[in-house]
Amino acid sequence: MYLRWYWTLSLPLPMVRYTLSSHRPATLPMSTTIEKRSILDLELEDLEGVGPARAKKMREAGIGSVIQLATTSAEELAIETGWDKDAAASVIMSAQKLLRESNFLDKEFMTGDQVLEKRRAIRRCSTGSSKLDELLLGGIETHAITEFFGEFGSGKSQLCHTLCVMARQPAPTGLDGDSIWIDTEGTFRPERIDQIARARGLDPDDVLRHIHVAKVHNSSHLELIVKELGKYIEQFNAKLVVVDSVISLHRAEFAGRGTLADRQQRLNQLMHKLTRISEVYGIATIITNQVQSTPDTFFGDPTRPAGGNVIGHASTYRIYLRKAGSDRVAKIIDSPYHAYGDVRFTVNEKGVDNIDDGSGSGAAAGKTTARTKKKTSGKDGEAAATEDDNDKTAEGDI
Repeated sequence: MYLRWYWTLSLPLPMVRYTLSSHRPATLPMSTTIEKRSILDLELEDLEGVGPARAKKMREAGIGSVIQLATTSAEELAIETGWDKDAAASVIMSAQKLLRESNFLDKEFMTGDQVLEKRRAIRRCSTGSSKLDELLLGGIETHAITEFFGEFGSGKSQLCHTLCVMARQPAPTGLDGDSIWIDTEGTFRPERIDQIARARGLDPDDVLRHIHVAKVHNSSHLELIVKELGKYIEQFNAKLVVVDSVISLHRAEFAGRGTLADRQQRLNQLMHKLTRISEVYGIATIITNQVQSTPDTFFGDPTRPAGGNVIGHASTYRIYLRKAGSDRVAKIIDSPYHAYGDVRFTVNEKGVDNIDDGSGSGAAAGKTTARTKKKTSGKDGEAAATEDDNDKTAEGDI
């Protein structure tokens, strides 16, 4: 048995699929449920106010399903089709209305108890470390964007490799689906996936068959892949999307303060597209982010995530990874409902894993630090980050 590469997508999107010499068809149903099958069977012509001519225009623009249309912005649709913005917004609202009537999307207004019931049904994917899962209250959440930022070697890509292995597993450990890895830094290694899967007693060939890798060459290419991401989520039955990293290409191509506004706006559009896709398709989206140093910080950790407030506001959960000797520390920096805390884990042949002897510094898993302005030091000598410190992230990352 040997691995070979072949192209699964037409240019300009080089998405590489790692598989065995015998392969199965790439097109899969998004779900085995009758409801979701019927949603995917809907045609653009089924929408109110959409005839053959309009449907043809949208397909030429790369929008081939009702769900893809629902995640498109009015401005984007207007540019691609040549319609005015009001007509584009009307068509998008028609798509969202149809999805709501089919119970694929939530109603426009829900009571608090209905939202709570829906939240309880949200699926989560294990990180590979039970301690880190406890800190995240069950693992990586679907319908949301989880951002991991940290210095090189802090474990970001290792965590992504582990998540791709775990996502293939059935609930409650995994998401029982495929993974899409959008690679902007050349970090994906099929050999590492093979090692992690074998160490966890899984079939590495099966895991590799269900990971779809898109090698990205520039920021425009990244934006194009994200724009058409819904099509590939449907095609591959993907439940996990990894973007490693989200800012690398924009940071390299947009240098100097003169290009800062353009860069931030393009990042803003990209992040909001990922947000809409995560919510509508119900997938778990992982983005990794680089860091920058703030030399004017005299106390505490000067490390700040790159990308400014644009990425910070768009990410549902923001987690800081840092080195701690041979181990790693994950600290929750921003979350709508998680308590602020940190946990120590390690990286070994299983990918992300618990520390064998259970020793570690800082707060134990599940224990949280108070959200105050007072700074407290852990065993490793780093001051705990405060909410005020996080808000000081510079918009410019020059």
